[in-house]
Formats: sequence, structure tokens, C-alpha cells
Amino acid sequence: MSMPRPMAAREDLNKFCREQARSHHCLILWERACSRRMSSVLVQSFPRQITLAENGWCLRVNRFCARQGVLRYFSLVSRLGDGVFWYALMGLLILCDGMRGLEASGHLALTGLVALLLYKGLKRWTRRPRPFASDLRIRAWVAPLDEFSFPSGHTLHAVGFSLVAMAHYPVLAWLLVPFTASVAVSRVVLGLHYPSDVLAATVIGSTLAGVSMWLVPGVSLFA
Repeated sequence: MSMPRPMAAREDLNKFCREQARSHHCLILWERACSRRMSSVLVQSFPRQITLAENGWCLRVNRFCARQGVLRYFSLVSRLGDGVFWYALMGLLILCDGMRGLEASGHLALTGLVALLLYKGLKRWTRRPRPFASDLRIRAWVAPLDEFSFPSGHTLHAVGFSLVAMAHYPVLAWLLVPFTASVAVSRVVLGLHYPSDVLAATVIGSTLAGVSMWLVPGVSLFA
């Protein structure tokens, strides 16, 4: 005996819904697997032993920001290192020293542009997750400017700018050296970078500043 048409239609509809639900469930599982796979690939882009060792260091210093004074200081330094400090410095050099200040500011601006292109390219290539993304015990005390960690853009710019500025105005060393050191430390303490990110950025920034001074006649840290 054949099934009545309304019942047959209802059974077909139920079967279709079950198949769609099963397909949707499989799609969700596949997306989750891909997400885990991508996270694994990103974490493994750096040697795992190095990352694990650095996570311990990052976790220890990250806890210092539980103290309000420490958090306020390093948050302020990090914010100034976003570019505010360097823009203000270039403006002051122009106001206080005329054409000579304009030349120094132009040198700083070109160095900063190359540093920006360099560190953005390196971040896209290395794709290293930030400490707070790879270890949930580490807290990001301020919002990061981008997704990836290596190298530290703040440190790279701070080192490059400071060396070039001191080549033009050695008297600024008393201000720039402690500020740059504070920027470098802040990136680790705030949970945004590994020590190796900061170390690499210091080397890259120093090299970039050295090359830029070599290309500009009469500008040297040792003149």
C-alpha cells in the first residue's frame, strides 16, 4: 500500500532537513579544523622551544602591570611611541633650529618611512602571534596596532629615530636613550611582544639608522 501523498511529502521534507543539518554540522567542523590548523601553523612559524621559553619571561614581567603606577607609565610610553613623540620632536626641531632642524626632520621622516615598510613586510612574512594570543595567561594591557608580533615596530622606530636624531643633535641623548629603552621594555611588559621581537627590532633599527647616516654626508654619531 502506497504512503498517502501528504505523509510522503512530509517524510521527504524531514529527510531533506536532516541532510542539510548534517551538511551544516560537517561544514562547521571543517571550519573549526581549518582554524586550529591555521593557528598551529602560525605558532610553529617560530621555533617552539624559543616561544615557550619566552612565554615564561613574558608572563613574569606582564604581571608587573597589575600595579597601577607601572601600568600608567608603560601605557603612556607606548602611546607616545605610536608616533606622537617623534612627530612632536620633528616639529620642535623645525621651530627651534630653522633650516637645520628641517633637514634633520626630513632625515628622520625618510628613515621612519623605510622602517614602516620594512617592519610591515617582515610581519606579513613571519606572521608570529603576539604573546597574549599564544598564551592566554598573558594579558594585553593596551590594544595592539596590528595582529602580528615580529619584529617590534615601536622599538624599531624608536631605535632608528633616536640614533638619527642624536647624530644631528648629540645633546638629545639624555632624553632619547631612556625614552627608547622604556619603549622597548614596555612592549614586553604590556604583553604585546616577545623579548626576541624587541632584540631583533633593535638590531634592524640600528642597521637602518647606520645606513641612512652613511647615505647622508656629514651626519654621524662619531663626528
